[in-house]
Amino acid sequence: QVQLVESGGGLVQAGGSLRLSCAASGRTFSRYAMGWFRQAPGKEREFVAVIAGSDGTTYYADSVRGRFTTSRDNAKNTVYLQMNSLKPEDTAVYYCAARLSYSISDSESWFSNWGQGTQVTVSS
Repeated sequence: QVQLVESGGGLVQAGGSLRLSCAASGRTFSRYAMGWFRQAPGKEREFVAVIAGSDGTTYYADSVRGRFTTSRDNAKNTVYLQMNSLKPEDTAVYYCAARLSYSISDSESWFSNWGQGTQVTVSS
C-alpha cells in the first residue's frame, strides 16, 4: 500500500497559478499510475488528470486541458499538478490517487489509494 500526502493548496486570484504536490511512500512509486481528482462544495468528486508510471503518458479532463499539467519525479516519489490560468470554478478540494498499474484511467473507482486532499480556492 502506498500512502499519499498532498500539499501546495491555497488561495489565489483568478488568472493565477498554483502547483500541487503529492508525496508517496514506498519503493515502487514508478509502477503506480497517479491521478488527480477534485471535489467542489455540493458536487461529486471529478477527474482532473492522470499520469502513467511507466512512460509518463498523461490524460486530462476537458475542463482543465491546456491549463493544467501533471508530471512526476519518480526519484522523489512525487507527482505534481501545475495549475495555470485558474478560474473560480476550479475551487475545490484536490485529491491525488494511486493504483499499482502501468495503464491509466479517469475512473474514481479504479484508483485504490487516496490522499487526504488539499484546498484550492480561486477568487474572482
